[in-house]
Amino acid sequence: MPAVPVRTVPPAVLDSPAGSALSLTFATLPALLRLTCGIVGAVVAVSVRTPPVQAVPLVSAVVVLTAWSIWYAVRALRGGVTPAMVAGDVTLTLGACLLIPWLVAPEVLPGEGSWIAVLASTTVINTQVTAPARWSIPAGLLVAAGYATGAHTAGNPREATAHTATLLVQVGCAAMMSAVMGRRISRADRAFATRQRLVREVLVARTARESERRQNRDLHDTVLGTLTMVGLGAVTGPSAELRRRCAADLRTLAARADTRAVPADGPVSLDDRLRTVRDRLPALPVTVELAPCTAPAAVADAVAGSVYAALSNVVRHAPGSTAELRLRQAAGGVVVEVADDGPGFDPAAVPSHRYGLRESVRGRMASIGGSARIDTAPGAGTRVRLEWPGVG
Repeated sequence: MPAVPVRTVPPAVLDSPAGSALSLTFATLPALLRLTCGIVGAVVAVSVRTPPVQAVPLVSAVVVLTAWSIWYAVRALRGGVTPAMVAGDVTLTLGACLLIPWLVAPEVLPGEGSWIAVLASTTVINTQVTAPARWSIPAGLLVAAGYATGAHTAGNPREATAHTATLLVQVGCAAMMSAVMGRRISRADRAFATRQRLVREVLVARTARESERRQNRDLHDTVLGTLTMVGLGAVTGPSAELRRRCAADLRTLAARADTRAVPADGPVSLDDRLRTVRDRLPALPVTVELAPCTAPAAVADAVAGSVYAALSNVVRHAPGSTAELRLRQAAGGVVVEVADDGPGFDPAAVPSHRYGLRESVRGRMASIGGSARIDTAPGAGTRVRLEWPGVG
């Protein structure tokens, strides 16, 4: 019989878990079936040795088949069923079937219960679930023909007809079951692979959107914020403060663009970060009340960025105002408040395209699992409350 491709036990494949599980099942069950039937068949075979059965041929055949059954089981469990194993199993079974007159006692042969009958059934079933149909079905028919020949030679045509019919039914049923399961599993794996692809595409798109949002926040809080101040007339001539602010903006953008920089992931001092934010806006009078507090670096970055955006809004939209910045710990998290005595505004009147509070404050806090609340009204100043609930 030529070598044929068979179902083996491949390494686990993330895109085809159902197929991998089916391959493992189609290697484990044949191994156990071959091992148990081989051992039981050997015991039954040597227990009945009435003529014309002779001890030497019988024992020789039993030793070879038992050794094969043990090796087959071990090899299948370790590495799956190979084409050579399928061919070897069919060849040995076919040989045993043709030797029925010398291996099976006449009184045992009828009733489809001889050890050769069990061996033949085991082989045709195993072949259907471990080899493609274009090879397994002819192999099953070959075993059935061999059994019919051996039983006829032994002088029992009724047994030849009966168990050959049984073998043909087993070939058909096992082949049909294997084909149906294979198609179902293939559909399941295709659906799973499609879902995995869609999930990857969504994650890539989400990552791209988040990266774009971070870039927009950085631009809004640096270059665009500075240009807005100039456009609103907050800078009327040569200004050392403007130069310092532009230099700080460039440093911020350069740091964001440096892909070689590895961000810290341990706890950092949040109050120190907020003092740095206050120092970046020396023209704004800010009353500071910062309790000593640590937070993960990503949280500290987001909170500091949100505070900077809020204070920058005061500079841009409420020149001449004063502000307050407070930090305290609360229930395992942190609360930061930024308040100013400026003219305030109507939140409902803010155009939807405006980026400041929506992304630079609310968006940043949402990215770390926190929240931002803005309380303001025309003539009533503005209060921004930032909350991060902590870990767990």
